[in-house]
Amino acid sequence: MQGAQTWGGTLFYLVIFFAILYFLMIRPQQKQQKKRREMLSKLKVDDRVVTIGGIHGRITKIKDTTVIVRIADKVEVEFEKNAIAYVPSQEG
Repeated sequence: MQGAQTWGGTLFYLVIFFAILYFLMIRPQQKQQKKRREMLSKLKVDDRVVTIGGIHGRITKIKDTTVIVRIADKVEVEFEKNAIAYVPSQEG
């Protein structure tokens, strides 16, 4: 009888541990990934972007998996879409 209570308590604490892990780590990461996927799917020509490497530029062409970014006059570079870190707000 004593062994059954110990297993029940241990199982209870494991369930609580994984619930806390889910709500503090896994769920926020999933929300962040969803937000990033939405941002990448909404990219359009003339958007200002910043790459993961810190390069600022403006999108001139969008392909299936890549974007071409103008970083200076007559200088265009092709990046994977995943290399776009963020689109700075137009106000700032």
